[in-house]
Amino acid sequence: MRKLRVLQVGMDPAVIDFSPWPGQDADHLRARINDAATLLQTNGFDVTVCLLSDGPDDVEPTLKTFLAGARFDVVEVGAGVRTSTEFTAIFERVINVVNALQPGTLFCFNDSPETTIEAIRRVLEK
Repeated sequence: MRKLRVLQVGMDPAVIDFSPWPGQDADHLRARINDAATLLQTNGFDVTVCLLSDGPDDVEPTLKTFLAGARFDVVEVGAGVRTSTEFTAIFERVINVVNALQPGTLFCFNDSPETTIEAIRRVLEK
């Protein structure tokens, strides 16, 4: 039985302004993202993490690189991409590029790196 393939798409922690979240920083977020990927792997998923720059025009070439030659069962789009109004254009491009390159792929959305596995399970249970 093959492992389900998951693409985790999020903002590169290096481009995030952490001032609204005291005590958070790029290194801490990067560790949380890595922990989420490890948890998915230990639960039998084949995981690829794609971190985006803050340039909307970079989304398509970045995603094309990650999606080339690989079919993903689920694309998880992180809360940082979706909930920060400064990244709305990036979020739209993520959805449109994945939809164009891999039609029919399931999408899921987490609230934090720690809820990624629940988000994936939620869409797979339907």
